[in-house]
Amino acid sequence: MPYSFTQLMTIDEPHLVERYNRALKAFDLKPVKLDTFRIDMTGFSPEVAEALGNTDYLDHKKVNRRFIILSPEQVTLSVVHESFSNTRDLMLEFFERNRRVLYALTIKDVVFGEIEDNVFEIDDIDDLLSIEQVEFKIGTHKNLTEKTNDLNMMIDRLLKEPDAWRDDEMLYDMVSIVKQTGDIRDNALVPEEVLFRHETFWANHFGGIYVFNDDGLITVICDPSARGFRKSKPWQVGYLDINDHASVYDFLEKSGRLQPPMGSWIERARLLDFRKHMAAIWLAEQEGDELPHSLINQTWVRRWMRDNSKLVKDNNIIPLIDWATDEADDWKQIQMSNVEDDLKFVLCRADPEHRDMILTNRLISHYVPFDFISRFEFNRPDFHRDRESWSQGYSDFVAKALESTYLKDKERVYEELYL
Repeated sequence: MPYSFTQLMTIDEPHLVERYNRALKAFDLKPVKLDTFRIDMTGFSPEVAEALGNTDYLDHKKVNRRFIILSPEQVTLSVVHESFSNTRDLMLEFFERNRRVLYALTIKDVVFGEIEDNVFEIDDIDDLLSIEQVEFKIGTHKNLTEKTNDLNMMIDRLLKEPDAWRDDEMLYDMVSIVKQTGDIRDNALVPEEVLFRHETFWANHFGGIYVFNDDGLITVICDPSARGFRKSKPWQVGYLDINDHASVYDFLEKSGRLQPPMGSWIERARLLDFRKHMAAIWLAEQEGDELPHSLINQTWVRRWMRDNSKLVKDNNIIPLIDWATDEADDWKQIQMSNVEDDLKFVLCRADPEHRDMILTNRLISHYVPFDFISRFEFNRPDFHRDRESWSQGYSDFVAKALESTYLKDKERVYEELYL
């Protein structure tokens, strides 16, 4: 089943299914006749998408992302369908800063809305670069947030206008609203923080585009066929062809985002060991060879490399990793000038101290397609797209490998590989 090893929430209680359908109606979408389905952090459901025949039902025109919140517990879930890499970060920040309000609202109703910006359609790179901040526009089926705003205004009038208490109609309206919202003095139903910055991100437009921001100096990395490449704000924006491995590597290293191979982390982390095994298994799959029973299987790797020595040498990924590991023994930094441009990223990871660590690892994973752990963690859309082209045997192997190694103790393995 797709997304079988991602963190999704099962929705099978009738009142929650009904609430979800109310949110769909609010978006002018048809309700679905499903008794159970799964949702991610944003409320996206693979089963609902299939029922509607539209995987972008919460992502119209791939901008101004919609969301449906049935429970504040969604904060722990994955985001499995996204057009911007920071969708999860924005949702996480919204959840964390408005946790109390969301708890109160979801007890009574479904919360839905849009992550709204000043762009309604992406035609060229300039449209993406014009997005500087986003605002969470939210609503509920029972209009609880709107009624809370109305009640706040009435309370304010009652406190400030001496004769306001004589307005029987207003007092009647206040009592009517309180029956629905409860005492908003102790249980506010309006999120307090809804504006968030939008500066550094990946977007899936134009085949995938990366935007990095260094104190206002913007660098765009994408395919040069993207509309607006080297034309949108050329006085402020530097453009790099994503196919130019050397230039991209040089930018990431000089901007301090990249951690080149050094013994100080190679000996401590197991990233290169994992990549060596994943590269061997990836090559074996391409040759139609039998795959191992587990990801970390030294005996299988040694035997397979011995039986396929010419393929291993011609591909050069595994010899490169072995060379780097040997060179790092004395804790020196490896001279990357000795490494072919299209293989440099095999030996690197993002600097864990840099604020763009996650986005940088996402970009690195673009150049290391065999590293399914990094693509699963940092580049989920490409991971699921890759999976559609895999053989059933390789897909099953990857699923089992993720479950038995990475997902079994994600925090420990994540720290071991990337921190």
